[in-house]
Amino acid sequence: MTVFPARRAVPTRALPPVTVPQPRKEAPSALQPARPSPLEWARRRRAERGARRLEAAGARALGQLDHLGPSWHVIEWPRTDPTDALLGRGQDDRAGFLAIGPSGLFAVTIADHGRARVLVAGDVVQINGKRPPYVAEARRDAKRASKALSEAVGLPIPVTPVLTFVGSGVISVYGLPKDCLMATHRELDRLLVAGGNRISPATAEKLSRIAQQPQTWLNGAYRPAADYRWYDEGRTAADKPAARR
Repeated sequence: MTVFPARRAVPTRALPPVTVPQPRKEAPSALQPARPSPLEWARRRRAERGARRLEAAGARALGQLDHLGPSWHVIEWPRTDPTDALLGRGQDDRAGFLAIGPSGLFAVTIADHGRARVLVAGDVVQINGKRPPYVAEARRDAKRASKALSEAVGLPIPVTPVLTFVGSGVISVYGLPKDCLMATHRELDRLLVAGGNRISPATAEKLSRIAQQPQTWLNGAYRPAADYRWYDEGRTAADKPAARR
């Protein structure tokens, strides 16, 4: 039997060293945005969820007004003063709109309470142990809308504040606030038409066109378009016929 000597698997000559490329470490550039901290990320996520909830609550409230008819107009308006928006003091935790129809003008403020229970006692609204100033904010919005529309038209335009709750939680009322209407989003349409016919459909149409103008909500007098007239050519407020009784 012949035995062959075992050969080495690797040559006896030393192999040249192999350099493994290493990833380059670059200095952080000043132009690259810094990653937000976990606290900032959580706040941003909470704000995004709150914005989506408010948008959904506003859509549910608007859905109740779809069958009111063409005599009603729903308008989105800037509910924050321009000076407050520039200074970063705008309030984005509320939703709302203007509803203009035969019953008058209403500044609707929407409060989303989810499944939480709501306690109402006059001007006090309590949700989860907190008392947000919803009634005061609704009155403030209506007062600002009335002031802007009155300056645009040149006549006093009253605007009624309306506080609407959107959610499935129980609402216990121990007393309604004064000078502020209150209802759930399911009863919003019936609440608005309960005032009867106070203005004509033509007046509601004119007020809605004025409310849609951005100049109405800015500082200064309203400048109507060239083809717009509050009264017909050659007529004044004194020429308006008396209402029949």
